[in-house]
Amino acid sequence: MDPMTMLSVSILFYFILLVISLCSIRAFLWRRKITTTQSAAGGIKQLPPGSSGWPFIGETIEFYRAGLVGVPEKFFFDRFRKYSSQVFKTSLLGETVIVIGGTASGNKFLFSNEGKLVNAWYPPSVRKLIPISSHLSNEQDYLKAARKAYPKFLSQEAVKSYIGIMDSMTKRHFETHWDKYTSTKEEMVTTTIHPLVKNYSFLMACRLLLSMDVEQETHRLNELQKLFVIVLNGILSIPIDFPGTPFNLAIKASILIKKQITTMIKERKLRLLSHENKSERDLLSLMIMFSEEESGKFMEEKFIADMIMGLIIAGHDSTTSVMTMVMKYLVDFPNVYDQVLREQTEIAKSKGTEELLTWSDIQKMKYSWNVVCEVMRLAPPGPGGFKQALEDFTYAGYFIPKGCKLYWSSIATHKNPDYFPDPEKFDPWRFQGGGPAPFTFVPFSGGPGTCSGKEYVRVQILVFIHHLVKRYKLEKSIPSNPKEEEKLIFKPFPTLTKGLPICIRAH
Repeated sequence: MDPMTMLSVSILFYFILLVISLCSIRAFLWRRKITTTQSAAGGIKQLPPGSSGWPFIGETIEFYRAGLVGVPEKFFFDRFRKYSSQVFKTSLLGETVIVIGGTASGNKFLFSNEGKLVNAWYPPSVRKLIPISSHLSNEQDYLKAARKAYPKFLSQEAVKSYIGIMDSMTKRHFETHWDKYTSTKEEMVTTTIHPLVKNYSFLMACRLLLSMDVEQETHRLNELQKLFVIVLNGILSIPIDFPGTPFNLAIKASILIKKQITTMIKERKLRLLSHENKSERDLLSLMIMFSEEESGKFMEEKFIADMIMGLIIAGHDSTTSVMTMVMKYLVDFPNVYDQVLREQTEIAKSKGTEELLTWSDIQKMKYSWNVVCEVMRLAPPGPGGFKQALEDFTYAGYFIPKGCKLYWSSIATHKNPDYFPDPEKFDPWRFQGGGPAPFTFVPFSGGPGTCSGKEYVRVQILVFIHHLVKRYKLEKSIPSNPKEEEKLIFKPFPTLTKGLPICIRAH
């Protein structure tokens, strides 16, 4: 080994050693802080049982490993059985975390106490990639401002105005990007679906949020999409900002994305001032014109860029995941596909040739939405979420100190046989009528912290399904080697190992 290589290896080794040492000291100080707090509160109180795992790494490897073999719930179920049926302590992504979840009561406690005992919290990697804008003093001010603003742009009324655009764009997208992959009677063509769906959801987000012309701005969109892929790869990585790491690359990509969005904001402001785009009612224009009721102040460009970027990240990957998984289950269960097709065909028959879908049409897609809900139960687009304790409190007899990080798991709740008998079975009828009990089905969180984009996502997915089944018959592609069969894994988001290779035929 040459001297320069040896030097580089030595530097890297000592850097890793330093990081591990600092994190070990941090963990020690955190435990000491808890003990001091307990003593000050009057006597030692019992903390939730559990293990912090390895220094810095904690139990992150076990957490990811369970997902990579397709059973992320195993990480939680094993520890619930070992330590406590309701709460346990672990360490994830460099943070000591107390898990409260897997039960309806745990979810209800966390969601109902949003803004009282707990608040949303994001890992350092997320906070670094989507930093707090300069006019806000802390993370909670950012979250409060975002929660005031988002409902204005993602309300039911706002979403209703997007349906026509979604409908016409989805139809054109299938014609342009999907029809060329259809199989014929003479030839079976296997198409990998995930990249097609990913492209669709990204273009739809850019069209609806930024009014980008998906046909004329292809180069700009391609560059943006590459940058978002880099950010998504690094957003839940271990936050080591060292050249070449996924996290370091993601930081650089996020800076470039925000520069591009800020440029679009400046361009849009000029057009709004000159009244050139009165007809544009996309989210970007609404954000620029939005002012706080109390102060009358408009939002800063940096804050708008952060919010737009966050929306695209949240919506792009999650909707891609759900739509891909919907196609997988429609292929696996032809009887479910046939029932969805019947429902969508009835809606199509009630429309004129060029008539666009409306809100009332979306409301008729009840069985289709049941299918989507069952898909999100088995493969939730978000694995769970982090919270932070705003003050000391007790849960299930255990002491939770102020400042402690908490985690709730959607997959652990969705696979709980107490709420969903035969939890591995795909059964859309679970959601018929009143559906599952409150706080047992939580793909969009719950309480005051419920995802603001829930209605937007619902409409987009249903419009996609409407055109998909109306246009194509889906057929399973049988691999020549059984070992190459498709598997569902979680990294930590649900992913199909082969990207869903299937055959699509035009009706």
